[in-house]
Amino acid sequence: MDRDLIELADAHGVATTYRDGDRRPVTVDPEVVIRVLGLLEVDASTPEARRAALAAARERAADGVLPGTIALRTDRAYLLPGPGVLVDESGARRDVAAGLPSGLTPGYYRLEMGGQRSTVVVAPPALPDPPRSWGWMLQLYALHSRGSWGIGDLGDLREFVDWTGRGHGAGAVLLNPLHAITPVPPVQPSPYTPSSRRFATPLALRVTDLDAYARADAATRAEVDALRPETVGDRIAHDRVWAAKRSALELLWRSVGRPAPAVDDDLRDFATFCALAERYGGRWSRWPEALRHPANDAVAAARRELAPRVAFHAWVQQQVGAQLAGVRDAARAAGMRLGVIHDLAVGCDPEGADAWALQDALALDVTVGAPPDAFNQRGQAWGLPPWRPDVLAATGYAAYRDLLRALLAHADGLRIDHVAGLFRLWWVPPGESADRGTYVHYDAEAMLAVLTLEASRADALVIGEDLGTVEPEVTEALAERHMLGSTVLWFARDHEAPGAPLLPPEQWPAEAVATVSTHDLPTASGFLRGEHVRARADLDLLDDVAAEKEKAAAERDELVALLVAEGVVASADAPEQEIVVGMHALLARSRCRLALISPYDVIGETRQPNLPGTVDEYPNWRLPLPLTLEELRADRRVVAVVEEFRRRRP
Repeated sequence: MDRDLIELADAHGVATTYRDGDRRPVTVDPEVVIRVLGLLEVDASTPEARRAALAAARERAADGVLPGTIALRTDRAYLLPGPGVLVDESGARRDVAAGLPSGLTPGYYRLEMGGQRSTVVVAPPALPDPPRSWGWMLQLYALHSRGSWGIGDLGDLREFVDWTGRGHGAGAVLLNPLHAITPVPPVQPSPYTPSSRRFATPLALRVTDLDAYARADAATRAEVDALRPETVGDRIAHDRVWAAKRSALELLWRSVGRPAPAVDDDLRDFATFCALAERYGGRWSRWPEALRHPANDAVAAARRELAPRVAFHAWVQQQVGAQLAGVRDAARAAGMRLGVIHDLAVGCDPEGADAWALQDALALDVTVGAPPDAFNQRGQAWGLPPWRPDVLAATGYAAYRDLLRALLAHADGLRIDHVAGLFRLWWVPPGESADRGTYVHYDAEAMLAVLTLEASRADALVIGEDLGTVEPEVTEALAERHMLGSTVLWFARDHEAPGAPLLPPEQWPAEAVATVSTHDLPTASGFLRGEHVRARADLDLLDDVAAEKEKAAAERDELVALLVAEGVVASADAPEQEIVVGMHALLARSRCRLALISPYDVIGETRQPNLPGTVDEYPNWRLPLPLTLEELRADRRVVAVVEEFRRRRP
C-alpha cells in the first residue's frame, strides 16, 4: 500500500491495518480502503487524486482550522489557536483568550473564533458509581402471559418488575431494544434492525391498559377484545400481532375523537414516514423520488393529505411513551435501585424511518458488521448504515445527542450494544462480502462526552457491551467514566496465562455487568449440550465441524471443573440443572457491580435468541419463552437461582 494512501486514510480515520480477535495484524486490501474513502467523499481512486486530497488535508491542518466539535471535560482545559467567544445554551456570551478553561458548567456551547464556529461539548469527568446489585435481562417480546397478545408487552413487563423488585429485591431489568418498527408487513422481527431508534415499538403496547380502552363503551371494548391473537406453535407471528394491534389501536383512536397530538419536528417526521409507508410500501428508496427526502415540498404536501394517518401514528407513539413511563415508575415503586435499563441498537434499517429522516448524517450505501472471528468465521454484515463521522462532527453530534435523549426519556439506564462502535465501526462497502471491509474511526472523546453528558442529565446508568474484538482502550475509557463493561461467564479468562484459563469470580472485573451468556451466544443448557455447534454446523456456518465439537466439549469440561473447584457443584457428573444453578452462583459471588439472569438460562431453553450470520435460516428473535410469566413466577428452577442472588447479593 503506497504511503500517500496510508496517510490519506489516516487523516480521515480509515484503517489500513488492524488486529484480529487473536491480536494478529491484518493488512486491509488497498481497494477496500479506496472504496471506503470514496464513501466519505474523498477521491483516492488514482495516485493523482490521492496527492490532491492529501494536500488539501495537510493544508487544513496547517491553517489551524477548528474541528467541527470539541469534546471537553469539566476538569480539563483546551488550548485554542487564538481568542474567541463562547456562547452557552442560554445564549450568554463570554470571551475566551487562548483556550477553554477547566471548570465550565456541563452542557453544549458554541465557539466563535475568527469567522469559524465549532460546537463545544462539556461533560462531567464521570458518572456516579452504580451500587452493587442484581437483576434480570429480558427479551421482552419472548415474555408472555394470559394478558398479552401473542408477544411480550409492557403490561407483562410492569408485572415482572413488580414481582421481582418487590418480591425478591432485584435491582434492575435490562431489556432488548424497544425501538420502532415500520408499520407495514413484513414486520422486521429483529430489535437490532429497527425502523427508528428514536421512537418505540407499538408491538410492546398492552392495548387493554390504554386509557382509551378504559373509556370506550362496552361494544368497542368487545370489538377490541375479539382482535386478540393467540400464540400458535413456538414462533412469534409479528405480522399477525401487529395487524391485530393496529386494528385495535385504530378503533380506540376513533373512539376518543381521532386526536391529533401536538408534535415536535422529530415525531412529525416519524409519523409522516409511517403514513407514507402505508401508502407506498415499507422501502422508502422505492417511493416516488420527490418523497425520498423529508425536506422536499412534496413531503409537506403529502403530510397534509395524509393528516389523519399522521395524527394516528403520533397518537400511538404517545401511548407507548406513557406505558414506558408507567413501567419505569413501577420499577421505582418496587424498590429497584437501578430500575429499567434500555438497549441502544448499533444502527437502523436502511429502509426505515431514521434512515429516511437522518439520511444526510448516515452512510446509506455501507453496512456495518464485524471481521471474521472465532464465532463467525466468515465475518458479519448486519445490514445497518453507520453514522458518517465527518457529518456528526460538523453538526455538533446533534442527531446522536437527540437519539440518546429520546431513549433516556423513559429509562433509568442505557446499554450500548457494540460499544466499540463509539470508537470504530467495521464498514463493508456495497457488494462486498463481510470480510472485505475495514474499520472507520470516530471521535471517541466526542461520542463519550455526549453520552456522559446526556446520561448525567438523566441520572442514568450506562453499560457498554465490550465483548468480542475490542481494543483495550474501549474498556479503559468506560471504566474511567464509571460506565460498566460486560463480562460473560465463559469469556472471563486470564489471557496472560498459558491457555487462557477461566477466571474465578473474585477475579472478574468489578466495573462490569456479569451474565452467563448474551442473545448472540448459546444459552446455559445450549452450551452444556453443544447446541451452538450443532445449529451452526447444520447451517454450514463452520469451516471445521469436528474441531468445533472438540473445542466445545473441552470448554464445557473446563467450566464444570471451575464450578467444582469453586464449591458450587458437587462433581463433574452433576445433573445439568445443578450445573446451571452453579453458573449463577458464580455470577452472584463475582466482583462485578451488576449481575443479570436470563430466563433462557434458568429454565433449560437450548435455543439461543439469535444466531449471528443467519437471517431466515434460523428463527432469530421469534422464539417465545417456553413458559408463561405465570409459570415462570412459580418455577422451582427460578426459585433456586433467585435464592442464590438473594443470599449472596442482599
